Amino acid sequence: MLRAHRLAPAVATVVLAAAALATAGTAHAAPARTAVAPHTGAALDATCSQAYLPLPDPSCTPGATNPDVTQDTIDSTICVSGYSTSIRPSTTYTNRLKVQQIAQYGYADTSTADYEEDHFIPLSLGGNPTDPNNLWPEPRYATGASGLYSTDKDTVEYKLYRAVCNHQVDLVPAQQAIVNDWTTALSVLGLG
Repeated sequence: MLRAHRLAPAVATVVLAAAALATAGTAHAAPARTAVAPHTGAALDATCSQAYLPLPDPSCTPGATNPDVTQDTIDSTICVSGYSTSIRPSTTYTNRLKVQQIAQYGYADTSTADYEEDHFIPLSLGGNPTDPNNLWPEPRYATGASGLYSTDKDTVEYKLYRAVCNHQVDLVPAQQAIVNDWTTALSVLGLG
């Protein structure tokens, strides 16, 4: 017989996948553009849309959770000081992925310094550390009609993390709020 704590990661994955599909189904992607691959000069078709900024394209970056983090394990995982640092992937891995994804998003600015290889579902909320479905090149400059910066997302992530670790909000709803739209996540959850 399966225990509830073993079902939680599977349920969270299904719920997040459904949320990503629902989000993807309601928005219209911009047409693909041609980008130039760094260091090779080869033309690449941009397969991810910038139309969602400051959010990632949900078809390219739907988010992915860490199966080791569940509501039952938050006090021994994400809520332990230093947890995120202990599972953060190497910059060798994230920098290589960032270069690929900058080309996939078709950014005209290809300077890697202008992007943060962001965990869409943050490590502090049980995001998968290495799954490319949870990583994307988030511009460090203001994007979208809202003019929000990557640091604005960091502030939202920290507030959600504190709410989850203080048991004000459950883990899965916090993850869903990030995936659906991090710019409204706090208000949706009644936190701001």
